[in-house]
Amino acid sequence: MVAMKRRTALGLALAALWPARRLLAADYPSRPIRLIVPYAPGGGADAVARILARHVGDSMGQSVVIENKGGAGSIIGTDLVAKAEADGYTLLLGQSGPISINPAVYKSLPYDPVKDFVPITMTNSYPYVLVVNAKLPANSLQEFMALGKSKPSSMNYGTTGVGVANHLMTELFCRKAGLKMTHIPYRGTALAVADLVAGQVTMVFGDPVSVLPHMQAGTLRALAVSSPRRSPVAPQVPTLVESGYPGLEAVAWHGILAPAKTPPAIVTKLHAELVKALQDPAIKAFLIKQAMQPVGDTPREFAAFIQKDIAIWKEVAAAANVSVE
Repeated sequence: MVAMKRRTALGLALAALWPARRLLAADYPSRPIRLIVPYAPGGGADAVARILARHVGDSMGQSVVIENKGGAGSIIGTDLVAKAEADGYTLLLGQSGPISINPAVYKSLPYDPVKDFVPITMTNSYPYVLVVNAKLPANSLQEFMALGKSKPSSMNYGTTGVGVANHLMTELFCRKAGLKMTHIPYRGTALAVADLVAGQVTMVFGDPVSVLPHMQAGTLRALAVSSPRRSPVAPQVPTLVESGYPGLEAVAWHGILAPAKTPPAIVTKLHAELVKALQDPAIKAFLIKQAMQPVGDTPREFAAFIQKDIAIWKEVAAAANVSVE
């Protein structure tokens, strides 16, 4: 009898909460939303966040305020959102670095990329582009591989640091291709690309925005892209798979995530608004100009992708013995 009364009381309490939850979603948003970008202003992630924030804010009738919280390999801003109130008013502009790659290379993180977030949608993706100096006697990936195997001690590659995306991407490529190259880490993409143009390094897996101007100027040559399909901004460049490396696919991405336990109705509402924004011709044109592909997948699809992405990079980091304290 006592147990029955307890179950009845619990049921009444949950029933009382249900209208409140529905009202919360119906009234959402009733105040400005914070969108945390775990990077300094001015980069690609920041640009994506700002154009989406304007569109979604106008559509929902509330400002979406960008807060740049860079530092510690994007950990600071990401952790801020992980520990924020799960009410839909603090969101994260996530990226492959803090969500997929950090768990693979850091021995410990203050956040769990799967348990502490609910994915809303991947907003866009872009490939890594394997570029070499235009003077290198290699016009295809096959010629590059032949050159590398004939002169193994002379080959090196530049990255934007130890344990970052293009470091692991190059290690993945080397492992699949059976190639050995010396790693030269830099403090940013611009420095690595500048030394590639100057002939100080052999190759770089760069983002399209950083390398396209040099490709167009004729100082760098693209040999392959890492995406499953050719990039619209460089349709003449084959994929790694086309070049003879099946299974060698990887993309960088941005996406919107909320703290875990954010009400499903709010997640659904945000997803609808973000997908609508990504279908806007002006936003599509902006992303494509930045060599990015609009995505707009479902929360379930995005969550599945993140888990798969984390597993891939953990395997690569372990095989290459890459870790960051």
